[in-house]
Formats: sequence, C-alpha cells, structure tokens
Amino acid sequence: MLKRCTILMSAETISTAGQALTSGNDLIGPILQILWLGFFVAYMFYGQRIQIKFMLKEIESSLFKLQLIRDRGRSLAISTIKEIGKTNSDLEVRIDRILEHLYIPPVELDPAGIIKRLEHIVDVRDFRLKDEVKIMVPQANETQINNLANMLEAALALNQIYKLVRHFYLSGKKTSSFYIILQLQMILPDIMKESEAYASALTAFKSGQPIGDGIGALVAARLMNGRENREIAQDIVVSEVPIEGRLAYVLKAKGPGGNVGKPGEAIKQILEEKEGKIARMIIIDAAQKLEGEKPGEVIEGTGVAIGGPGVDKFKVEEVATKYKVPLDVILIKEGVGDVVSAMRKEISDSVDDVINRINRIIRETTKEGDSIIIAGIGNTMGIAQ
Repeated sequence: MLKRCTILMSAETISTAGQALTSGNDLIGPILQILWLGFFVAYMFYGQRIQIKFMLKEIESSLFKLQLIRDRGRSLAISTIKEIGKTNSDLEVRIDRILEHLYIPPVELDPAGIIKRLEHIVDVRDFRLKDEVKIMVPQANETQINNLANMLEAALALNQIYKLVRHFYLSGKKTSSFYIILQLQMILPDIMKESEAYASALTAFKSGQPIGDGIGALVAARLMNGRENREIAQDIVVSEVPIEGRLAYVLKAKGPGGNVGKPGEAIKQILEEKEGKIARMIIIDAAQKLEGEKPGEVIEGTGVAIGGPGVDKFKVEEVATKYKVPLDVILIKEGVGDVVSAMRKEISDSVDDVINRINRIIRETTKEGDSIIIAGIGNTMGIAQ
C-alpha cells in the first residue's frame, strides 16, 4: 500500500513539473518577442548614435597613432639638425614655425598666366625652406641642406595630416554628424598608409638613402655614368650619350642631395637649343601601382609623366606640342609607401629592364643620326651623376 502511494505521488510530481515547464515555455515566446520589439524600437532611435560611438572610438585610436608619428617626425628633425649643426639653440621654436608653414595656391578665377604664378609661389616656398635650414645649420653643405629640407617637408606633411584628421574628428564628435564621421572613417586606411610612408621617409632623408621616387634619376645616372655633364637648368644636369647610333641628351636632377630640380625648364632649353630637331622624347618616372600589381613592374605609355604641382609637366607639353616631338613614358610601379621610403630591391632591379626598353624604343622609332631626349624624373637623393 505504501509503495503504491509513493508511485502515485511521484506521478503527480512529474505531472506538475511538466505542466510548469509547458507553462514556462508558453511565457518565453512572448517575453522574447517583447524584448526583440524593444530592441528594434531602441535601435530605430539610438542605433545611429551607438554606431557613431564605435566609429569615433576607431578614429580616436588612429588619431592617437597619427599624433605619435607626427611627434616622432618632429623629434627626429630636431635631433638631426642639432647633430649636424652642433648647436643647442632654440631650434624647437623655429622648427615648430616651419611645421605650421602654409602653401596658398594662386587664384584660378583668371587662368591666364596661372602656371607662371604657380611656379613663382612654389619657388619662393622652396627657397624659404632652404634658407631656414641654412640659418639653423650655417656650416652645412649643399647635399645636407637639400636632405634636411626634404626631412622638414615630410615632417610638415605629417603635421598637416594630423591636424586635418583631428579637425574632422572633433567636428564630427561635436556635431554628432554621421556623414562627417563616416567619410573620415572611409578614407582613414589610406591616410594611415600615407602617414606611415612619410614616417619611413624621415629615416631615409636622415641617412641620405635613395628613395623609391628616385628610380627615374637612377636610370638616368646609369646612362650618364662616367660622362661629363653640365647644369642646364636649376638643379638639373645633362650629359650627351651615344645610344644605338643616336645622340641622347640624358638629364636628371643634380645629386646626391635630395633634389628634383626643374626638368621641364631643362627639356625646354634643350629643344630651344636644337631648334626643335629632336626625334623623340622618353621620360622615366615612378607611378603608383594598383592593388595586385607588383612593385618594380615596368610599363610603357604616351604623354608626360612628371608629378608635382604641374609646372614642369605644362612646360614639356607646351614645347613638345610647339615642335611636334613624340612623347614616350616608361613607368616603374610603386606603392604609396615605396615612393618616399628607402628604395626597395625590386624597384632598383628594374633599371636593366628600363634601359632595355629605352634601347628598343630608340631602335624602332628613330633612325641613326637622330637626337633624342631621355629624362629621368624624381628625387635624386643618394644618387650622384
């Protein structure tokens, strides 16, 4: 009898537990629906704000890295100038003033004569920077002055990048503008890549190593090796080199200091001296590679491959059009970080390929006895002529 009662009690207990569990399951569904509805309503009203918080956190982290890179660049510039100048004067105040220096382009409302005005402003800016270096390091030679000026330009670029990113970060944070923050976040990876490239450039400028941008100058230096040269335009030297039975006027920036010179003016001078009797013009320069392309890859094209504000490119296009000179370009592909950092082996190894292409173009497009121009464009730091 006792055993039977125990069994009945156990059955009742299991039945009661089952009913409670079933009742609990019935309650879970509505609770989850209410929670989901509450989350959906909250996301409608506060989702963008939550997203902005996460985006600002990511930008803030990158901004902190930019500040470290900027400060490191400033410290490196100060220590290098002190080391070369052997001085402990108030360099920090002077360098801070240089790092805040602004470049204001000429007015574009009246485009007539804008190239001459742009060239004048760029020249004044370059001379001012070199004069500042001479004041800080009066005993420095020409090569050191050019390298230090390049270093200050890289530090100035880092300072401007940091300040611009900080401006848009604070503006977006202050106004809670989703679109300001979104645009900044979208371009931030490219900004960080560019900043890291300038940081690498500072080390190269300090030691006077050739940089990726100097590949065009390196090709020209290889062609000019052992031959006399003369300065034909501001900071540009030219040599007369016989190639495949033709006479090539090979030009590059004057080295080994960090210099780009005025290749446009040099090419114009040669064409004027020869009265336009140039059969072909070949320009060698670095070009930004696309994702998936290999650094050091060589390609050919038509036109004028000269970077910068456009003054030299305009001069070459104008004089080449005047005398109907065909224009060829040979480009060496490089990443953003490769252009201003120490030259990679893959890029320097492309010199032989470029020279072979120059010889082929000369053989196929000109005849013996013709005169041609070969211009190696780029910063010639660490590359002598």
